[in-house]
Amino acid sequence: MRKAGVGAAAVVLLAVLVFFAVSSWSRRPAIATSSVQPINFPHNVHVQTYTIDCQYCHSDARRSEYAGLPSVERCMGCHKITAADKPEIKKLAEFAAQQRPVPWARVYKLPEFTYFPHKAHIRADVRCQTCHGAVETMTTVGAATGPTLVNDMLNLAGFRPSPPPLTMGWCVDCHRQQNASRGTHAPLDCVTCHH
Repeated sequence: MRKAGVGAAAVVLLAVLVFFAVSSWSRRPAIATSSVQPINFPHNVHVQTYTIDCQYCHSDARRSEYAGLPSVERCMGCHKITAADKPEIKKLAEFAAQQRPVPWARVYKLPEFTYFPHKAHIRADVRCQTCHGAVETMTTVGAATGPTLVNDMLNLAGFRPSPPPLTMGWCVDCHRQQNASRGTHAPLDCVTCHH
């Protein structure tokens, strides 16, 4: 009788642990998936071949919460001449002729309860690649983000694996590393990112 009670308790405990792991795993705190875009935009060509800085196109990053996207006019500033005969640039020219913005599909999305100011990170000399990965090598932007079941199970077992990119633990670890290695004052209090 006693063994049956211990076995039942173990099964219940295991079920609770699996439930917490799966429920935690299913809540993605950040999304960065490559998606089909209205115009094929090869970051690798713009950054590696033509050495265009991230902030030329994403100029709001230095003064705003959002990095922003370039206007059609900014793109056409170069593409009136450069590669104007290419099919993707012809699509861009159609948007310009109709005076419509390109309806880009969002790639990076943080939860609504999270505040991430790009400008603070730019001012602290954090490279874009630190969070976004090696975008300069990508033809389609995307990244593996959010919690994983393996990480959650290791955390439940008492291990401390490195958190995946764009999770709260990953950001906090980065702030701690910056504070220790560069003598910065990256904030660690909750209200910095959550309101």
